[in-house]
Amino acid sequence: MASYFIEPRVARLAALAAAVLLLAGCGGDGAIAPETACAGRVNDTEDKLLACMTLDGVMSHLREFDRIARANGGHRASGSPGYEASGAYAERVLRDAGYAVTRSSFDFVRYENLGASVLRQVGPGAAVDFAHRVMDYSGSGDVSAAVGVVGGRGCRADDFAGFPPASIALIERGDCSFDQKIGLAEKAGAVGAVVYNNAEGMVHGALSPRAGVDIPVLEATQTLGRQLAATPGLVLRVAASTRRDPATTFNLVAEGRSGDENHVVMVGGHLDSVQAGPGINDNGSGSAAVLETAVQLARTTTRYRLRFALWGAEEEGVLGSADYVGGLAPEALAKIAMYLNFDMIGSPNPGYFIYDGDNSDGRSQGPGPAGSEVIEQTFERFYAARNTPFKGTPFDGRSDYGPFIELGIPAGGISSGVDEIKTEADVALWGGKAGITFDPCYHAACDDLANLDPAALEFNSKAVAAATLHHANDLRGILRTDPQGGAARTVRKGYTPPADMRPRHLPALR
Repeated sequence: MASYFIEPRVARLAALAAAVLLLAGCGGDGAIAPETACAGRVNDTEDKLLACMTLDGVMSHLREFDRIARANGGHRASGSPGYEASGAYAERVLRDAGYAVTRSSFDFVRYENLGASVLRQVGPGAAVDFAHRVMDYSGSGDVSAAVGVVGGRGCRADDFAGFPPASIALIERGDCSFDQKIGLAEKAGAVGAVVYNNAEGMVHGALSPRAGVDIPVLEATQTLGRQLAATPGLVLRVAASTRRDPATTFNLVAEGRSGDENHVVMVGGHLDSVQAGPGINDNGSGSAAVLETAVQLARTTTRYRLRFALWGAEEEGVLGSADYVGGLAPEALAKIAMYLNFDMIGSPNPGYFIYDGDNSDGRSQGPGPAGSEVIEQTFERFYAARNTPFKGTPFDGRSDYGPFIELGIPAGGISSGVDEIKTEADVALWGGKAGITFDPCYHAACDDLANLDPAALEFNSKAVAAATLHHANDLRGILRTDPQGGAARTVRKGYTPPADMRPRHLPALR
């Protein structure tokens, strides 16, 4: 496997453009371009499907998402004109491919960080400004006060024993939801809060839109948090300016026209970006792979029904997928055999991660619904057959598979890495650069067309297509026959989700 090193953005963009042009054209021997050979073809085998699942096909969707973002304030956030245009484009692609497409609207709370936040030491000694982040759905305010270091991790009322009212709460991440921590801090009389990480890097957390937090809440790294906690007589200025408004957005769901409609294989990813940038890796990459997979399988007859979804408001709290499953009647929900989720599959400093459905790595809160381990094995076989090293990633509901596994639906997926720091051991597996994140432009304005690794994007897009085709024809280990003897009827295997397993950006993200 070729290694990848972080290059200047201009060089990366040039390399990506060259790769796209190479794949788009004919070979020197006059070979037919893949998109020409694939026109009208029935991709009913993995070999045929993967030959048609090209980087250029995926990039055609990403180029359009990038164009839309640039024409609409630099982003594609839910409830914005950029999201509306992204949805219109995706809907057109799916309808043109022959799918029956449904647009399902829902209400949500749109959050905006208005900027001008401050985390400043104003005593003792000279004023010092610190790097920080405003926690999503923070309240607004500008306060200067003494700091009260919260005991434990701020998850119990006892942790706030002796907390001085009208102070700024300094709280370590972990063990419970952000809503719980900040709710207890407000009850104890805190006028602001700083939550610092319990590992390297920034927190990137969120409060629930429903929490209605009134105080400013900032985030800090573990190093800074420990430094602040060890500073006697510390006085901080904490300021944030935010807005929370009611809004409406939508999901797109495309239904296939073949296969057993009583056993549905769902495949999806979120279509929205954050307001900070165009979201080309997060999650244009997953959306584009799902779109191109749908296009290439549109003429293929499968044993089970395929259903493709592009979710809205994932970045606001995994709301689109939650609204979808929450709105299904029990009989419709029971027909969903499994769900595949794809979120960030082209990171510029990539790794190859598979959702750890059976918790074999011991890093999740527990295994997912029975059958999730079968999906995990599908991706393991794909990577192993191509001599590509892989790792598990915690199956913690941090994306749109969260609402599915909460309802006992087996799920799985892949990722190329998010905001975790890439280690030397990771570099030994995959190349790249240690000491920075897998995606340095995560939730930033620079998440554009240059923020991709072409090889990872192409490889993972093929994995998306291969797993979709496989499970559209093979649900062994995911479904089981009713033990009462109903040969034509299947029932889902039982599952009880851990109490703190919730999607990313919802309060159980600790």
